[in-house]
Formats: sequence, C-alpha cells, structure tokens
Amino acid sequence: MTQRSLVRYVISATLVVAGLIHVLPLSGVLGSERLASLYGLSFNEPNLAILMRHRAVLFGLLGLFLIVAAFRPMLRTAAFIAGLISVVSFLCIAAIVGNYNEQIRRVVTADVIAFVCLLAGFVAHRYVQSTGVTKHAPEMS
Repeated sequence: MTQRSLVRYVISATLVVAGLIHVLPLSGVLGSERLASLYGLSFNEPNLAILMRHRAVLFGLLGLFLIVAAFRPMLRTAAFIAGLISVVSFLCIAAIVGNYNEQIRRVVTADVIAFVCLLAGFVAHRYVQSTGVTKHAPEMS
C-alpha cells in the first residue's frame, strides 16, 4: 500500500467511524422507549420527547454527512469541522455538568472515540491538502 492510498484510507475510515457513532442515536426517533434505553432517562413528557426525537434526526443527518464526506473529498473540511464541533461541545458540556448516568457515560466514551478519529482524520486531511499527496491520484467515490 502506498503512502497516498494509506492516507486516503485513514481519512475515509475516520469519517466513517465518526459517522456511524453519530448515526446510532437516530433510533431515538422511534419513540420515548428507545430514547429511554439510549440515555437511561424517562422521556414521557411530550415536549422533551419532541426535542429529543428531533435531536436524533439531527444526529442522523450529521452522521450521514460524515459518511458521505468519507467518499467525497470536497466535503471533508466541512464534515471534520462539523463533527469536531459536535463532539467537543458535548464533551465540554458533560465535563462541566458532570454526575451523569451510565448510559450518558457510554455516550461520552463514544464521543471520545469519535473525537480521536475526527482529529486524526483532520490532521491527515490537512496534511494531504498541504502536501498534495493525492493530487494526481483518483479520489475514492
């Protein structure tokens, strides 16, 4: 495997992993019971259920965007920035608030993994942009 193809693989793989992590909460759109199993909280109050189900849709959209960007180089910078803003903001809020339950701890762990992937992928992406490593090679589509 050449350096060029290895770097492209790493960039795509990091986006796919982060995308899959962001798609997982999409199942919450199915209802309060699914939200409760994801977060270990009751979502019987209709307003909260509406907000959280909509949040599930937004995470699904972000996750799909990250996955599409894995195969569309022109979208990668925006995808990395959006993904990093998402995970860093959640991790900061979780750290500031603290005292969260086991299900939220799993979300924190997943976001730490997503952060590492997105940061590594973004560094590789910036490397490619600055060195032109993939300039003459066909991109993944």
